[in-house]
Amino acid sequence: MEKNSISIIFLSVTLLLSVLLSGCIQLKKPEFEAPFSGAENINNNPTVLCIQLCQQKLSEGTDLSTGPCLSNNITENWVCDVAHDPRQVIDNQPRNQCPAFLNGTAKHFVEVDTECNLIRIH
Repeated sequence: MEKNSISIIFLSVTLLLSVLLSGCIQLKKPEFEAPFSGAENINNNPTVLCIQLCQQKLSEGTDLSTGPCLSNNITENWVCDVAHDPRQVIDNQPRNQCPAFLNGTAKHFVEVDTECNLIRIH
């Protein structure tokens, strides 16, 4: 066989294997995502509501630098909390966390940064 033919065969086999193997790889979902049964209803989605509330607070001039709790009940069983990304010591202080989550009244939280970008949901 010619050197050119071997190169073409090698490239073809490599391309074919790449295509076949790409279908076998499953991407792992981020571990912080929590199921939300009402996700199809954007008006009741705690993530959307928390980001909207955060943006509203920012536009009103609210200082978010201390990582305050924005809502103890953004939607049923969910709170909306601001934190820093990366996390700072101030974010772990109970006075800067949502009381409803700390006392177990709410089971889930949405955490956004001081610019209203999603950090995580739990």
